[in-house]
Amino acid sequence: MTQLIAPEDARERLRRQFRRQHRDWLCGVGQWPLELLLGEPVEAQAREHPRLVQQWIADWRACQETGVLWGERHWRTLGRQLVPERLRLSTAAEVAAWIGEADRWARAQERFRRLVARWPAAGPCLAAQYEVLAGFDETELDRVERMIAWLIAHPDSGLYPRQIPLPGLHTKWFERRKGLIATLVAAVRADHTPAPGVEVDAVADAAAATGAPAALGLRSLPVTLRLRVLDADLRATVGGLADLAAPVADLARLHWKPARVLMVENLQTGLALPEMSGTVAVMGMGYAVESLGALHWLATADCAYWGDIDTHGFAILSRVRSHLPQTRSLLMDEATLTRHRDQWVEEPKQHGATELPQLRAAEQAVYRALRMQHWGRNVRLEQERIGWDIVLPALDPTEPENIR
Repeated sequence: MTQLIAPEDARERLRRQFRRQHRDWLCGVGQWPLELLLGEPVEAQAREHPRLVQQWIADWRACQETGVLWGERHWRTLGRQLVPERLRLSTAAEVAAWIGEADRWARAQERFRRLVARWPAAGPCLAAQYEVLAGFDETELDRVERMIAWLIAHPDSGLYPRQIPLPGLHTKWFERRKGLIATLVAAVRADHTPAPGVEVDAVADAAAATGAPAALGLRSLPVTLRLRVLDADLRATVGGLADLAAPVADLARLHWKPARVLMVENLQTGLALPEMSGTVAVMGMGYAVESLGALHWLATADCAYWGDIDTHGFAILSRVRSHLPQTRSLLMDEATLTRHRDQWVEEPKQHGATELPQLRAAEQAVYRALRMQHWGRNVRLEQERIGWDIVLPALDPTEPENIR
């Protein structure tokens, strides 16, 4: 039986094709006309399934869209019939109209042409930003455009983003848009054009993740770390402070040698830590672990990392070890995990890596089991769910099993 393509089926196929090719179409690349065969029932099929075939014909007659081509059939038993043969569309605008994107496409096309006329090198990157071109309101797009123009004119300003003298610019806006802006500025400068098949959204994400301000000639906010000083003698070296947050560059100048450094992810867990001889706690680093390499006093310390037992906790541990290979993990083992089944929650989104290079064998086994859903869907044990009757012995430096 010949497959008959109904108008809604054709619309969905065109929608998929639009998603695949609209970037090329914005750049003026594409083969036209675009044709879609709608199916051609033979006389036997029309006799056997008369309601189906007649409904298919009626649906296409009722279709108000352009590009439907009809053909005449002379069937021996059913007589003369007009049937839809194919859909032929001559422009991207006609495809956009078919899928309900006519206004957005027209807006995107006009903005694309205007911006490329101003910055020709940005064409491929702009073509990849369809949602920006089609969806941003005029105020937002104008703000992005003015920001790009200012950064091109001031490539090494050395300003903080908030210092840029443009109306409407604020820190939260820049944080949301910095990946997009970094990508487009790089394209305008002809620093790079994405390779074929590379998603420019991914390039933008990478630009945002690797510090877009520096790439734009701007000054980045200093990375700060928060410390708890758990030993009285160490506190004396920092004016008696027990809890301090400071830029990494300042912390690197401290003239002390803690015997032990404990890294904990949860801030309140860190604040609850008791006095411990020779110990400093680093709290709430997240993925900002690259800064640890600047702290010379960590190199000679007994370093331990205690984070959530989930895939991101192990990913952070792996990254810590890339800077501090001596780092031990605490309370991040299978026994601790399975002992607290009643405290498990679900990790919203697991880390993507299959293996983590700096994990030790037992840690890698737990990570792999979490990824493979061995204990259930996206199992996660947050560090603050572990009772202090278990935590304190694990942190006690006098316990033989806790000595490096």
